[in-house]
Amino acid sequence: MPQQTTKDDLIRARSRHFAGYRRLFGLPGARAFTAGNLIARLPMGMFSVSAVVMIAGARGSYALAGAVTATGLAATAVAGPWLARLVDRHGQARIALPATAVSALGSLALLLCVRYGAPDWTLFAAYACTATTPNIGGLSRSRWAHLLRDEPGTLHTANAFEQAADELCFMLGPVLASFLTGTLFPEAGTLVGAVLLTAGMALFTAQRATEPPPQARSKAPSPLRSPGIPPLLICFTATGAVFGSMEVATIAYADAQGHRAAAGAVLALQAAGSCAAGLVYGALKPAAPRLHRCLAAMAVLMTLPWAAATTGSLVALAGALLVAGMATAPTMVTAMTLVQERTPADRLNEGMSLMVTGLLAGIACGSAAGGWATEHLSPVAAFAVPAAAGALALLAGLRSARDVGRNDPAQA
Repeated sequence: MPQQTTKDDLIRARSRHFAGYRRLFGLPGARAFTAGNLIARLPMGMFSVSAVVMIAGARGSYALAGAVTATGLAATAVAGPWLARLVDRHGQARIALPATAVSALGSLALLLCVRYGAPDWTLFAAYACTATTPNIGGLSRSRWAHLLRDEPGTLHTANAFEQAADELCFMLGPVLASFLTGTLFPEAGTLVGAVLLTAGMALFTAQRATEPPPQARSKAPSPLRSPGIPPLLICFTATGAVFGSMEVATIAYADAQGHRAAAGAVLALQAAGSCAAGLVYGALKPAAPRLHRCLAAMAVLMTLPWAAATTGSLVALAGALLVAGMATAPTMVTAMTLVQERTPADRLNEGMSLMVTGLLAGIACGSAAGGWATEHLSPVAAFAVPAAAGALALLAGLRSARDVGRNDPAQA
């Protein structure tokens, strides 16, 4: 009988932990806009892989393929905050849907330019047009912030779900792109990605009941002038460097071990660990999550892949990445919650887009630094780059806490 009681207690405790997710998807319209944003978000992990395979296969140059995708990333960093400002001012449906159409046309133009042997410069121009892709994760988080503005505990759960969705899509996207380009034809990944993006965004923006109301031209200062926001931007950039450098270091290490084909599966473990940790973190709802604690955990755990790489075992590295990945989702959830709290309400999309821009810039810088370390030092030494980036993120987080803690210690 006592064993039965213990079992029942465990079931009830687990049910309480995940009640927040039931609350989320019990909200009117939440399931529909979530379905749309997941469909639209999946191509985010497909486009760069598809473009590299398509361009390198047709033109025989990975350098050209990398330069084209880097141009698209730079264009996104410039266009993202501007597009988000328009969304805040005019509404999601009015801006996001036309912007998605331009992005999809850019993907199709790239496909046709590659297919029919257009000059190299046309590839850069076509891929730059994809910079108008809306930040679907930010749009979705804005809806949750609007629906749950009086329920901070449930908003924490929503942010955790969104981060887990990011990890899931960036884990499955490259796999789907590789499958399509390998089994059908080289342009299949780009074509399917454009279709999914357009269909998902159409479904998402059709849910007008959950859309935050548009704001008039904001009189609030730029999010960059809000207390604690500039250090948070540095924090997101450093975290992006963790992602970018870890990807390059892992691929190079697997290649050096003679198992380059396994690199994708090994990296997927990192995303899987982050996805699982994000869902659990959202269910637990810590009473007072502190960003610097999450960053400290990430900085420590990012040394595990470095240590595992010294063993010469790809299996050991895979296990270390699984564990290290568990630190990233809680860190991103807590950081994005702070962004929502510190950004003026009528510039929320702009504030979150700035953070995504920082994240993308960090990924690019991390990839470059990881590549340099791999080439000039060694694949093992390259794992020092994500460890160093994690330490930099911690320092930025401590600075952000100090800036805000002067006025509101609870947010530090």
